[in-house]
Amino acid sequence: MENTLSGRQVIEHLAEIYQQLYLCPGEEGQAQYGDIVKAGEDAEIKSLSHFTMNEKDTLACLDTPAGSVLCVTLQERKDFETFLRIMGHRCEAVEIPKTQGASLLDGVINWRKIYAREEEFFREEEEKGNPDPDWSSEFRRFTSDKKNYLDVIIVLSTGPYSAVSAERMGMPEEEWLTLSSVIRRYHECTHFICRKLYPEKKEPVWDELVADAVGIYAAFRKFDPNIEKLFLGIEGDRYIGGRLENYVEDGQEALAELTKKAARILGEFDIMIREKKEIEPFELVTLLEDSMERLWG
Repeated sequence: MENTLSGRQVIEHLAEIYQQLYLCPGEEGQAQYGDIVKAGEDAEIKSLSHFTMNEKDTLACLDTPAGSVLCVTLQERKDFETFLRIMGHRCEAVEIPKTQGASLLDGVINWRKIYAREEEFFREEEEKGNPDPDWSSEFRRFTSDKKNYLDVIIVLSTGPYSAVSAERMGMPEEEWLTLSSVIRRYHECTHFICRKLYPEKKEPVWDELVADAVGIYAAFRKFDPNIEKLFLGIEGDRYIGGRLENYVEDGQEALAELTKKAARILGEFDIMIREKKEIEPFELVTLLEDSMERLWG
């Protein structure tokens, strides 16, 4: 982890890069959103009054096997939801599920990188003695490679993971909040790694099972399938209410079948991980992804 910022600097710094953060979610913000995000214009009014901001907020750059990613941790639930509405939902005042405590925002346009290249380009052309630089052509060339100007941001809240209380986890509140932060961070980093290294494997529930498993292992230095079942709302092989229903749209029968399948897979994860005496959290990603064809079917 490097380049860490904290406190009010976090939102203030990010707003200078992603000017849409100056917009308040809703119709008025949506009206300006396109000009800022698609055309690179600055916000007309640079106010951040819709954010509370907390001295414990942090911004850091995390290194993963798939590259670096920005990680924003916001202490206030209101700020997390506001940030997600602006950056993840195009400034729409949508409802954010209480069970959602993190999000991976992939493909965020960074106009500051484009402007930096523009300035560099004109300087280079001036040094060459070119009186009429063709920025339009250079802009098309530069933006043809998405890595040049698109960012990946992980945004995390700080409440209990998956809205599961410390009491249900059987541990002190402060300890559970600390572990929740570790689970969230590794969970979202796992999504990032899988999207970059395994783009052909797209199954939302499988992705959640893998990401939760890596997060649990990173937090507890062991994998316990019962903890992941608690997060998803599974008891034995029955659904009793939890996050799993967020990924099912086909009714109770489909949910019941998915619950049994998830419970079986988590049992297999437990066996596989126990066989590995020493393994780093991100190494689990490869181990589990390589078992997808066998376990998911």
